Amino acid sequence: MNSTYIARCAQLAMLLEVSATPKPGNVDRDHDFDDTKYEHFLASAISAGPIFERVAIAKKDVGYSIRELVEESARWQSGGNTHFGAFLLLAPLVMAAGNDDVKSVTSVVQDTSVEDAVELYKAFQRIDVRVGSVKELSIDDPNSVNEIKRRELTLYDLMKISSKYDAISHEWIGGFLRTFRGASVLEGKLGKMSVNDAIIFTYLKLLSERPDTLVQSKFGTEKAMQVSEKASRLIKNWDLDAIRDFDEELILERVNPGSTADIVIGSLFVALLGGVKP
Repeated sequence: MNSTYIARCAQLAMLLEVSATPKPGNVDRDHDFDDTKYEHFLASAISAGPIFERVAIAKKDVGYSIRELVEESARWQSGGNTHFGAFLLLAPLVMAAGNDDVKSVTSVVQDTSVEDAVELYKAFQRIDVRVGSVKELSIDDPNSVNEIKRRELTLYDLMKISSKYDAISHEWIGGFLRTFRGASVLEGKLGKMSVNDAIIFTYLKLLSERPDTLVQSKFGTEKAMQVSEKASRLIKNWDLDAIRDFDEELILERVNPGSTADIVIGSLFVALLGGVKP
């Protein structure tokens, strides 16, 4: 598959996700955060294009690719972390697509190296990323990289460790099941509703099925479950005004189901790669 086409699918996925509104709790066309705004996400998505092209040609070095994406994003916008989680998903998906089968992504992540793990830690140092407090191999511990090398832990090994509490890591270990499921949900809604609304539905559907781990890390399990339960009610009784009210509520509380939004980007990429057009 053409590397330019793959890269454009990845960029368009990022642009469509952040532009869909109302997407409860997220930055979108109608809502900015204090320091991170809609245009920061646009700049980040555009900056990633040339790197996605290189990743689509590459056969290895997922960790380095993630670091490149993070660094390039930071060069082009001043809003901080816009797409770290999305890059963690898209880098292996783009690489797999470049190998002519996006579903081979499991092989891509399983073949990662110790150096890939080290590169991910370097990426964390380039930008402020919200992660839960952990006892083992914390990104805040300067000795973690030495410990990774000593124990010969690959990037896939690190994702195994964090998959218990992080949705993106869980995708890596679980075969990107929610990413592919989201693509199916999205494709099933297109033609029945607008692209914008299909993206919102997909986001709420995924959120209803599993509490968002970013919300969980900031506000606790109970709050994350409440958000998921509300999402479940909204998709059963589709009402954009009610969804807007929920959006306003989460924005006011600073509750951002960002991990779910990242997975939606992956889902959009898979759908676009398969021929879906906005």
